Amino acid sequence: MEISKAELASAAAVTGSQTQELMGAEVLVKALQAEGVQYVWGYPGGAVLYIYDAFYKQDTIQHVLVRHEQAAVHAADGYARATGEVGVALVTSGPGLTNAVTGIATAYMDSIPMVIISGQVPTAAIGLDAFQECDTVGITRPIVKHNFLVKDPKDLAMTMKKAFHIARSGRPGPVVVDVPKDVSFKKVAYNGYPDKVEMRSYNPVRKGHGGQIRKALQLLLAAKRPYIYTGGGVLLGNATNELRTLVDMLGYPVTNTLMGLGAYPASDRKFLGMLGMHGTIEANNAMQNCDVLLAVGARFDDRVIGNPKHFAQNERKIIHVDIDPSSISKRVKVDIPIVGDVKEVLAELISMIRESSTRPDAGALASWWDTIEGWRGKDCLKYDRGNKDVIKPQYVVETLWNMTKDADTYITSDVGQHQMWAAQYYRFDEPRRWINSGGLGTMGVGIPYAMGIKLAKPESEVFCITGEGSVQMCIQELSTCLQYNTPIKICSLNNRYLGMVRQWQEIEYSGRYSHSYMDALPNFVKLAEAYGHVGMLIERPQDVEPALREARKLKDRTVFMDFRTDPTENVFPMVKAGMGITEMLLGSEDL
Repeated sequence: MEISKAELASAAAVTGSQTQELMGAEVLVKALQAEGVQYVWGYPGGAVLYIYDAFYKQDTIQHVLVRHEQAAVHAADGYARATGEVGVALVTSGPGLTNAVTGIATAYMDSIPMVIISGQVPTAAIGLDAFQECDTVGITRPIVKHNFLVKDPKDLAMTMKKAFHIARSGRPGPVVVDVPKDVSFKKVAYNGYPDKVEMRSYNPVRKGHGGQIRKALQLLLAAKRPYIYTGGGVLLGNATNELRTLVDMLGYPVTNTLMGLGAYPASDRKFLGMLGMHGTIEANNAMQNCDVLLAVGARFDDRVIGNPKHFAQNERKIIHVDIDPSSISKRVKVDIPIVGDVKEVLAELISMIRESSTRPDAGALASWWDTIEGWRGKDCLKYDRGNKDVIKPQYVVETLWNMTKDADTYITSDVGQHQMWAAQYYRFDEPRRWINSGGLGTMGVGIPYAMGIKLAKPESEVFCITGEGSVQMCIQELSTCLQYNTPIKICSLNNRYLGMVRQWQEIEYSGRYSHSYMDALPNFVKLAEAYGHVGMLIERPQDVEPALREARKLKDRTVFMDFRTDPTENVFPMVKAGMGITEMLLGSEDL
């Protein structure tokens, strides 16, 4: 649904002759139009009915009616991750907002640009325990980049301008705008949407310090065992081209975090795979044994470096580039901090390398690569590929990758073993194709993410890799898929367990499987059909590829594939809690 230039101009007009008397709700919709918003995911309720009435009177923004407010925020989140645009969700007051909290926290942890509009009881009733009242500002304060309570309709336009600016600039994140019901129906003089915003207390740095970048260059070019470690910030900063140019110029090994997959092509030999708790031997060993580490848009979190004391045992120089100064030296002390937009910093670094006559030590680099190839020689992602009796979950993901690697494909996942297998065995070559919850680890995001992406990318193939536990968290959104014609493909790796919980219970709790077995699963095939979709049950390895092929042929249908997988399979490699990243379990023989 394209918004015409004329409609945008009308929404954003600032000339005095076009001053109108508009209800606050109408101003809100004008603001969304001026921001170029095409989709809003939401669920109506009493506090937002004037806003819904304003939506009814326009046809440039499509509202998508979800079945649960959590899914509204997840869908807007998935849309934002895949497109780079600001996702927008609309919920009512009280339980509408509290239902949205998980989605807001998920976006906050992964730095996703979003604006969440919440209804509120009338201003005169705030604090009086009115029907469906909650302290939206207080509840969301720890899980948003910023939030606003709008008490006067004349402030709405500028508040929305600020909200979008804050959400998309600097380190992105969700912004909540709380709108009391009386603010949405009171009339106000509207003379256009602001064309700029100035906030004295908010001016994120974009350009990195030239002297620091020059120091980083000297360290990088003098390195004997260099390593480039990148996270989700490279994707969020649209810096993948710069990263690829830098890696190719230097010939250095590179790794991505779970959130950074696709920033550098997985098919390139210089890519060592994902690092961290379920990373490859070569990626983790290179991280521990490098002498110069360039960290870009990553935050050294616990799932990446394991035990900080173990990580600190080896001497190395660390260069850390990040838009957010609070992320630098937060968990690991760095030697050269560079605060700035990663795209601009990498571009400047590339320019300095081109101007410099110094080049990396070819002999030392060759020796470093020999060491890496030695680690790589041990296939840490091996599994029983020849098994003809039971479906191995890794095989489903590998088969899907082989079938879709040359197509324009987006992969969403929920959280658990299936998420790790998707990250390990689907080799992402392009950015923003891997959509999952990394920081908060939220079950239930897979289907809403896929819905949001399919609306944004209707010609692309969108697969949700999930498990029988996660998928039931937001399975009601199959109804939304039908209503809004978002034909996604769902691959449920059904092992009848909460798999990652079961794996930890096997390894850490002596096999005491407390409440990790699913005793009363639904018939997913019939459930998918009840929602108006296609359901498939796949129980034999030889049927995996034909099922995926058939599902891809059904381009205009949502297909739920229930793959009955090996319930005993674990995710390896694995770094146990409290251990260092090189202290990996490589298989069941290490248990």
